[in-house]
Amino acid sequence: MLNKTSKIYVAGHHGLVGSAIWNNLKARGYNNLVGRSHNELDLTDQLAVRRFFDEEQPDAVVLAAAFVGGIMANSLYRADFIMQNMKIQCNVISESFAHHVQKLLFLGSTCIYPKNAPQPMKEEALLTSPLEYTNEEYALAKISGLKMCESYNLQYGTNYIAVMPTNLYGPNDNFHLENSHVMPAMMRKIYLAKLIHDGNWEAIHVDMNKRPVEGVTGLCEDKAILDILAKYGIFDNKVVLWGTGRPLREFLWSEDMADASVHVLLNVNFSDIIGIEKYSSVFYGNTTNGHVDRNSSEGRGGAIPSLGEIRNCHINVGTGKELTIRELSELVAKTVGFCGKIEFDATKPDGTPRKLIDVSKLHRLGWTHKVEIEEGVGKLFEWYHNSLMA
Repeated sequence: MLNKTSKIYVAGHHGLVGSAIWNNLKARGYNNLVGRSHNELDLTDQLAVRRFFDEEQPDAVVLAAAFVGGIMANSLYRADFIMQNMKIQCNVISESFAHHVQKLLFLGSTCIYPKNAPQPMKEEALLTSPLEYTNEEYALAKISGLKMCESYNLQYGTNYIAVMPTNLYGPNDNFHLENSHVMPAMMRKIYLAKLIHDGNWEAIHVDMNKRPVEGVTGLCEDKAILDILAKYGIFDNKVVLWGTGRPLREFLWSEDMADASVHVLLNVNFSDIIGIEKYSSVFYGNTTNGHVDRNSSEGRGGAIPSLGEIRNCHINVGTGKELTIRELSELVAKTVGFCGKIEFDATKPDGTPRKLIDVSKLHRLGWTHKVEIEEGVGKLFEWYHNSLMA
């Protein structure tokens, strides 16, 4: 069991979820935390990851680092999305095993589910039909990650848990137009369209200096700024968004996700998920000084046929509530104070028609969300606006 002195490595601790998990652990009194920026540690570099684990010897690992992006980025960088994420996962999970990490929490995504999965999507829907094409590579990587955790548990008796969050948003979100997710991209577009209409070029320059678009900064001529923003559907009092606006999406505040993650890390074991109380004695019994005996065949799932087939051991994390992309755009516009026109370009892809998850397993494990979407959108815009002044 982890305690307040346990050393916990949070991979991706500067990111949207990783930073929230870091802060949540700190707030609970877990201060022996380890983090590395991408510049300090490239998780796709196997030797660098091995050296890091040799030096730090963490007791627990939270794998929140990933190569991520929205529908445009997923479409453009398909090879990067599968290769970068597979490298990160393989390196961190294999080194965690080699260095006797007691507990590992792997963060995935609900894009692992089939495009036309029955709604709300239960964990059992995994691998039952084809994936959504636009994010297939990212989904395959995340499926592989959760299967790595599941397989290590079944073969070696490790305690690796995989959680699959719905669409996340919150502090430290990515607002870069080239590769951001739907909500921050939508919010920034609507905000900039309002600034153009208001003639507030000072605020536009600040925004573009903070987050340049394809190399165009606030120091460029106003025409160059307008031209590049138009490429992304941002005009004077008008915004053009991808798709029809009809797809339904579920959104979870990142600090709620962090709280759920830490709850699972500290309170939930693999045996709790699969509902087999004897699992811990069957698998964890082959230990030496608390470490799994790699040479024992008794700890391998294949050697215990009485347990039957064990799969879909991951945990959905979300709210169980949804709204359409059009409804989201209207909520963001109201929050930003935008009274202009929002158009949808139906020639662009919608992605999965609906992505509502079943969160009954998470509720049974003792956690439910706190922040509703209306409050969360307001909190996100406040954070974004404050970030421009930082």
